[in-house]
Amino acid sequence: MPGAPRALHFPMCCDGQVRGVPTDVVGASTVAAARNLHPSREPEAADRAGGVHIAKFHTPEIIIGRGSLAEVPRAAAGLGMRRLLIVSDRGLVATPWYPQLAHSLHTEKLSVSSFTDVSANPRAPEIVAGFARYEESGADGIVALGGGSVIDAAKGIAILAANGGHILEYEGIDRARRPLPPLIAAPTTAGSGSDVSQFCIVNDVDRMTKVTIIGRGLVPDVSVVDPSTLASLPPEVAAQSGMDAVTHCVEAYASLAHNRLSDRAALSSIGTAWRSIERFVDDPSDPDAGTDMAYAALEAGMAFTNAILGATHAMSHPVGGLCDAAHGAINSVLLPHVIRFNAQTDPTPYVELASVVGVSGGTPHAIAERLADEVASLARRVGLPADLRSLGVRDEHVGVLTANALLDACMTTNPRKPTAHDVARIYREAL
Repeated sequence: MPGAPRALHFPMCCDGQVRGVPTDVVGASTVAAARNLHPSREPEAADRAGGVHIAKFHTPEIIIGRGSLAEVPRAAAGLGMRRLLIVSDRGLVATPWYPQLAHSLHTEKLSVSSFTDVSANPRAPEIVAGFARYEESGADGIVALGGGSVIDAAKGIAILAANGGHILEYEGIDRARRPLPPLIAAPTTAGSGSDVSQFCIVNDVDRMTKVTIIGRGLVPDVSVVDPSTLASLPPEVAAQSGMDAVTHCVEAYASLAHNRLSDRAALSSIGTAWRSIERFVDDPSDPDAGTDMAYAALEAGMAFTNAILGATHAMSHPVGGLCDAAHGAINSVLLPHVIRFNAQTDPTPYVELASVVGVSGGTPHAIAERLADEVASLARRVGLPADLRSLGVRDEHVGVLTANALLDACMTTNPRKPTAHDVARIYREAL
């Protein structure tokens, strides 16, 4: 299994498109370096025409380790912040981490305001309200303390601070053109990867779906990963976020826009998560399991922000918007079904992932099938639901879910292009 990659910075490139997605977002080539790890994949026409393949790998500055939350004031000052807005949620205000952060910022003579009205699936009106708080406080930067929902909300507020308008206007890829104010992300869950990603997911309450906003400008300036903060996680949140990280690894590795660097991060991450998640869910305060999962979530985030994702996430977002269910729980239900669907045309990436988690023997298609079974079994062992019906999805929802999933940007890099019939069938199989 490859070792964990360093946090590297590579220049962005923009010399073509990957199935309609600008390459400054997903990388220069659909199969840059894929011939080495996935020899069975056919190059896209753009790759054959281009000749030279250039990959990009983008991360923020990363500060990681137990106690690293204390480094936020120094990072904020280094970014020129003087009046910052802490974006968090009400649950975290009741933990030691929010008061600790606020106190350390005040101690360093930084002016601090806060916005903590963020839901588990951040809603567009909440982001609008957060932006209003940002403006009235005169803030010049943002610190996000929380899970993926909080960090996504902070990104949404930053988009509005720089670009104005309404957050839903930025659905899609590279719609926010102006540079965002400085943003520091301090994740308190182990799975979302939002602290290192170019994704912002917002719940459109009117359409009852989630919209995906993507752009390299959404990558936070600094990610401060303190595994100590995971000790206060409820076990169900530990399970949901952990399976989200596993999903990120699988989808990034199979993505059409993968590259060698994203592959190495995905393989390293899934190995770490697979051997640690059950211990972490059993006892989130276990320092070794917590540190392992913090690193796994970080590497998974580094993988998917550079390789993008696939059908699991494209199908999960509409379910989250419809049912307001936990994102990681939805992913854990859908992922085995998507693995089986994609592996019908090319099981190769799933065979390679399976080898890392100890699944081997048989034909490539059989191994991919066993990997799907093992993913489902792992989700059950950590207490997550077995089907979408238990999350509130009904047969009559399949039509609108399918329509919204096909519009999601994550579907663009799925390794097999599904039809509406395919997506509807997967949803029904997962009910």
